Amino acid sequence: MKLDELIEYLDYKDLINFKNIDITGISYNSKTTKKGDIFVCLVGEHTDGHEFAQMAIENGANALLVERKVEGTKIPQVVVSSTRRKIADIADRFYSSPSKGINLIGITGTNGKTTVTHLIQKIFEENEQKCALIGTLGYKLSSNGEYRDAKHTTPQAPELQATLRMIKDVEKIDNVVMEVSSHALDQNRVGGCRFNGAVLTNLTQDHLDYHITMDNYFEAKALLFKGLKEGDFAVINADDAYAERFLSVVPEGVRKFTYGILKNDTKTQVAGAAATLPDVMAKDINFSLNGAEFTLAENGKEHKVNLHMNGMFSVYNVLGAVTASLAMGIDIEVALKALQNVKGVAGRFEAVVKKPLVIVDYAHTPDGLENVLKSAREITPTDGKLICLFGCGGDRDATKRPKMGAIAEKLADKIVITSDNPRSEDPQIIITDIIAGLKSVNTENVIVEPDRGTAIGLLKTIANNNDVVVIAGKGHEDYQILKDKTIHFDDREEARKVFEGSVI
Repeated sequence: MKLDELIEYLDYKDLINFKNIDITGISYNSKTTKKGDIFVCLVGEHTDGHEFAQMAIENGANALLVERKVEGTKIPQVVVSSTRRKIADIADRFYSSPSKGINLIGITGTNGKTTVTHLIQKIFEENEQKCALIGTLGYKLSSNGEYRDAKHTTPQAPELQATLRMIKDVEKIDNVVMEVSSHALDQNRVGGCRFNGAVLTNLTQDHLDYHITMDNYFEAKALLFKGLKEGDFAVINADDAYAERFLSVVPEGVRKFTYGILKNDTKTQVAGAAATLPDVMAKDINFSLNGAEFTLAENGKEHKVNLHMNGMFSVYNVLGAVTASLAMGIDIEVALKALQNVKGVAGRFEAVVKKPLVIVDYAHTPDGLENVLKSAREITPTDGKLICLFGCGGDRDATKRPKMGAIAEKLADKIVITSDNPRSEDPQIIITDIIAGLKSVNTENVIVEPDRGTAIGLLKTIANNNDVVVIAGKGHEDYQILKDKTIHFDDREEARKVFEGSVI
């Protein structure tokens, strides 16, 4: 593609050393820049791409997208107000707007995004339609396919647009369901993407190290819904405290759908939740070791649902996926048949050991931990204990640490406090922040062990066969980020080693 074609619709401020050269790729990492690339000088919290422009040029870059002039080079420079926002525009242009030829569904929210994307992919396949998935675990082209690596929940714009183009042209897949994080929305990583529908799972405290306030967090998530067009659909969790605010930002002409849970035939009362009954509802919910059972009501009809998944959050995730499928015109019976066969998603309430029952979950927010522990309590035998092992990530929102400590103390019989990706922080300081939320540090019920592997090993002496253990925080992750290195570490592997005679 010629440079003038690439920037034809770009709102640039200046052109320096302009020559209408060929652009054969887009890069933002000087180490991986190739000959013919336009190198985008991204400005972030810790690095400034302008400082690496010379290295990119040495590696073959023949043009730069900059916020300020880079001295000492004669190659073309396109000056824009924000390279972080404009990289999406040139990526969309370079790959010829692939999302415009795809039915693209975006899933956003604090918790549940990964599961809902997987459920929707399953529904499409049950409906004899191909569907690709992009999210936390990478991307995959079918529910039975292998994950391919992705560096973020939502990839940076060039990788995302390249992936969409490959899905459309090479794999001939017309449906894509994608997790859309608040960071991706705020940083415009999904800029240029034409979403046909959007689903909100929930909005609870997370990422406040980045967004600072819940209002900012809401505004980032709301961008997905504000970008919808007439005829598109928006699916909102009616029981979420932010439901009305999300519904209020949906543009005119976009079809709105809501889902929620009824309790004793009266919709669950949540502060700020949508005032009217949702379009799709669950009632008469029961949990057992085998999963969840409930009645789903929609359009005056009722359907019995039996899930292999467990927990109230799983019911919500199923409701979100079903509502989205109904919005797309998929038959309810097809959707329910697909979901009743799903065993669950890796690292989401995943049972890895039978006796004691050890569950590994990705819960790393106050709301996520509360939901998982409440669900685990539902299946804890009356003569058994609920044990929770968890930590909090370093260099992240510190205000959630004491809240998670208080939740664990309130809902579990015993807690083991340990590390969870401490990054550059001292693990002991993170643990101290968690302990600040406890009412009591009774050593019988509260155990502190900073080394996560050792902490999981302690479960052998703490847990009896009829107990339920929740190992929270990392879920599917197979690494631990320390101050000076990243090591291989998988909660599921560690638990299976400790209870090797009772592995599921």
